[in-house]
Amino acid sequence: MNAPKEGALRWTGRGLVFSGQIGSGPEVMIDSDAKEGASSTDSLLLGLMGCMSIDVLMILQKGRVTVNSFETRVEAERALQAPRYFTRVRLTFVLDGPLPKERLKVERAIDLSRDKYCSVFHSLRPDLDFETTVEGM
Repeated sequence: MNAPKEGALRWTGRGLVFSGQIGSGPEVMIDSDAKEGASSTDSLLLGLMGCMSIDVLMILQKGRVTVNSFETRVEAERALQAPRYFTRVRLTFVLDGPLPKERLKVERAIDLSRDKYCSVFHSLRPDLDFETTVEGM
């Protein structure tokens, strides 16, 4: 088993703004109002987008698929009542570079990330309505 992650999150003394760090990583701000940093739920979405984007890009690079630019967009909905978890998330991967004939490779990379590699996705509720789409090819 891997060593546990360690870190700390400290209140800044301003509103609902916290500063935190995991291990020796960079300091990040978490702000309920999303003014000094991302909100907690926004951070979760960014983590999901980052995790899947990194997986997909690495898989495509290993498969020698040309990627000139890569953007991931998110649309998400939350439950109306507490604990207001995400009920629906849609990720759109916008790529420039892959040829139309490589679309299956792109879709396979997304499937591998979702089904096997992305630990952030696998940390979410199993009843999440999750969808992915690809644009720009």
